[in-house]
Amino acid sequence: MLPCWIKLQNNQNGNLRKGAWVWEIMIQDKVRKVFSDIEEICRKINRHPKGITVVGVTKEVPLEVIREAINAGIRDIAENRVQEAENKFPLLLAKNPQIKTHLIGHLQANKAKDAIKICSLIQSVDSFKLAQEIEKQAMKTSLAVEILVQFNTAREEQKFGADPSGAHALIESISRLSFISIKGLMCMAPYTEDQGIIRKTFSDLRGIRDDIKTRFAGHPRVDMGILSMGMSSDYKIAIEEGSTMVRIGSAIFKEG
Repeated sequence: MLPCWIKLQNNQNGNLRKGAWVWEIMIQDKVRKVFSDIEEICRKINRHPKGITVVGVTKEVPLEVIREAINAGIRDIAENRVQEAENKFPLLLAKNPQIKTHLIGHLQANKAKDAIKICSLIQSVDSFKLAQEIEKQAMKTSLAVEILVQFNTAREEQKFGADPSGAHALIESISRLSFISIKGLMCMAPYTEDQGIIRKTFSDLRGIRDDIKTRFAGHPRVDMGILSMGMSSDYKIAIEEGSTMVRIGSAIFKEG
């Protein structure tokens, strides 16, 4: 699946400026389609669409294309890698200070210092060791850091994420850190066409969230308001299973 702007550049003999209005309209249409689909799902399950945050995943997407998505209504953007986030987020925020920036890829401890400077929300904290490093770096500048804790509810060895069986202990440990606020949980579904497996991955995370919400009720640094589940191929199922945040890349930025 090709990025939509590459095809349009080729169609215009590489003259992006001449054909810019074409990919602008395409991005606008794709964003509108995602929002429309979310509204339809929410009607069916009696949820309010405003309760769903759409995060545009901008991996390898040019700045001018990301800006069109922002103009079309995307208010949250995410990168997988800290280095790419460092290259893009400051430039995007300079003209669009209202957007929120997310890191959704695996975060190495040696990149924590850089990540906390540029990200509104780090979605991929999956160990106490990583949380400790974030705390260490945040303490140096008294920076409050918001995170999601990622769990491997897909139970796939190749996936990042904490073991769901240790959820309470991990949240308990992180909750003791003064500069970190846990805003919710995140998971990734397996790459499979079996909707039953995908649905169980999401429902398992919702179950963990519900348990943590009860156990840590009233805790000043534990807020289970965000359930980040679902990407372009499975966000409709995720919303049915209670997702409050979906991470959309190809449905916005790829052709087809």
